[in-house]
Amino acid sequence: MSVGIIGKKIGMSQVFDGRELIPVTVIQAGPCKVVQKKTMEKDGYEAVQLAFDEEKKKARVTKAIEGHFKKSGTAPHRFLREFSMAGYEQGQDVKVDIFKKGELIAVSGVSKGKGFAGVMKRHNFAGGPGGHGSMFNRRPGSIGASAYPSRVWPGKKLPGHMGDVTVTVKNLKIIEVRPEQNLLFVRGAVPGGENALVLITKG
Repeated sequence: MSVGIIGKKIGMSQVFDGRELIPVTVIQAGPCKVVQKKTMEKDGYEAVQLAFDEEKKKARVTKAIEGHFKKSGTAPHRFLREFSMAGYEQGQDVKVDIFKKGELIAVSGVSKGKGFAGVMKRHNFAGGPGGHGSMFNRRPGSIGASAYPSRVWPGKKLPGHMGDVTVTVKNLKIIEVRPEQNLLFVRGAVPGGENALVLITKG
């Protein structure tokens, strides 16, 4: 079962544990509301649908979304995600205290978009000679055969859109948990910029 919670990346900080200064990512994890409970009999699988970040502007909420939240007696939220957790009922709160100090977690998020990038930045190509007479500096070089197959093979490393993809970082260690502030301090870097949505799961 993937026990997890929805959170928001606050930024980077440091924690001193008495021996060393540890670089940490601060995440606001929850609180999340259980909006819907999926069952094997009705849906064919077991899961809970969690809601995070209450929507302040009512004009952004459609009637369909408003009705969905009304069934659980919950105010509309901005984000909905499913986790295959058991033991939770509709309308219940899921808070950061489901995690403990020292646990290993996996964090998923959308990485920062870098725009259009060349092969040296995107794929770490070496590039060509740096001399003044060289016409081959930051180019990709030859990209395939001519007569056969008369096309470029799929997956060829070329310039293009860099970043802005879903990334999961595993085995991040929890350094500190602050339930009263809904904060999680995780050792290392987490995908995305400040205020980016992240999904945190155990293991």
